[in-house]
Amino acid sequence: MLILDRVVGLRVGDLSSPSLLPTWSRAHVVAHLASNAKALGNLVHWAATGVATPMYASLEQRRADIDHGAQASHEELLAQLRESAATLESAMDALTPVQWEQEVTTVQGRTVPASEIAWLRAREVCVHAVDLDVGLSFDSMPDGFVAALIDEITGKRGLLALPDGSPADLAAWLSGRPHSLVAAPTLDPWL
Repeated sequence: MLILDRVVGLRVGDLSSPSLLPTWSRAHVVAHLASNAKALGNLVHWAATGVATPMYASLEQRRADIDHGAQASHEELLAQLRESAATLESAMDALTPVQWEQEVTTVQGRTVPASEIAWLRAREVCVHAVDLDVGLSFDSMPDGFVAALIDEITGKRGLLALPDGSPADLAAWLSGRPHSLVAAPTLDPWL
């Protein structure tokens, strides 16, 4: 995966550099991606077993886990990211068609079929890959992904109209990331 390769390719010291998210270093973003894989793994477990398993014990615990993960050594943090991504992928691969239809509840309280877990992960990985500021942008993402992201965020933000601009710039603006749209109001980071 291009994104994971870019993250794993970061040199020692690169993770302490600022990310594009206010107050988060690159290490915070990587720790979040590792934590998110584990959290989505909880939803996969729910779908596989029928046992309600929330993504996180609490939002406070989620924040603490990210802060703690960001303090790990370069090698430990990248190992956590690789391991959590591989574990999630393996668990998703084991789900049956019936289990993919099992309803689970996201951290935002939305009840969705487990089949949405793949989108939830792709969205997290791709948007936060931009935050790492390692040369990936919304222009680097597949057109279908960018279009789906624009539709989702537009709906979540309750916007009825969008400014003129390329799909990549619209996705960046809607998600509260750097963009080149002229006269577009500033939006807080989404995700």
